[in-house]
Amino acid sequence: MTVFPVPDLPEITPEDDIAALVSDRVDLRPDDVVCVASTVVSKAEGRVADLEDFPAGPRAREVAARLERATGEEKDPQFAQAVLEESTDLLMEAPFLLTETRFGHVTVNAGIDRSNVPGGDLLLLPRRPDESAARIASGLDAERVVVTDTCGRPFRHGQRGVAVGWAGTPAARDWRGEHDREGRELGVTVQAIVDELAAAANLVAGEGAGGTPVVVVRDFEFGDHDGSDALFRDVEGDFVRQALRGWSFEDD
Repeated sequence: MTVFPVPDLPEITPEDDIAALVSDRVDLRPDDVVCVASTVVSKAEGRVADLEDFPAGPRAREVAARLERATGEEKDPQFAQAVLEESTDLLMEAPFLLTETRFGHVTVNAGIDRSNVPGGDLLLLPRRPDESAARIASGLDAERVVVTDTCGRPFRHGQRGVAVGWAGTPAARDWRGEHDREGRELGVTVQAIVDELAAAANLVAGEGAGGTPVVVVRDFEFGDHDGSDALFRDVEGDFVRQALRGWSFEDD
């Protein structure tokens, strides 16, 4: 398997055709996987916003005030309003905002970015990343597209690449019912392929000013396995989320 960045991409602006920009720079193969950073997908889809677009309501002011008490740092109620509007569930409101986005991804601050946002204050995640991935794939010679982001992990330091949207491939490779080397049947192993592809892409994409927003994974084979698109856990089976609902941060 080979992983390489797409070179010389320009700063993406609204209505740019990401598929055309990639195709102009790389000769893609049908079985390539094209991993595209959610930041450039959002820019192409016009998801840049200003804080003034989010006048703070009572709940946002309450959330910002609690964050200030918990962290000792000034918090903008308009930013809190943006997070609330981009979320369907607020799992934690102190000492940081942990939310579920409208497409099911659980992350800090609804995945809103405040860096590298020309012409605005905020960069919101794509509204429907699976549809974004399918739209980009329709303009490529490659059939598989993964929209990536970076986020932290419980119990570990640092961020890693994850998938927030995908097209042309199942999200996961299901090993259940297959056997290990000792002949024992596997009962729980479901491999989050799109997350692993996103993490591999992030290794060569880089971060910050030198980052490259599109990476190609070549010669990856899904194999003869069952597939699944159940990447985001349902609340009923998410025991960590259930535990968080019974937990509160004491900031007094």
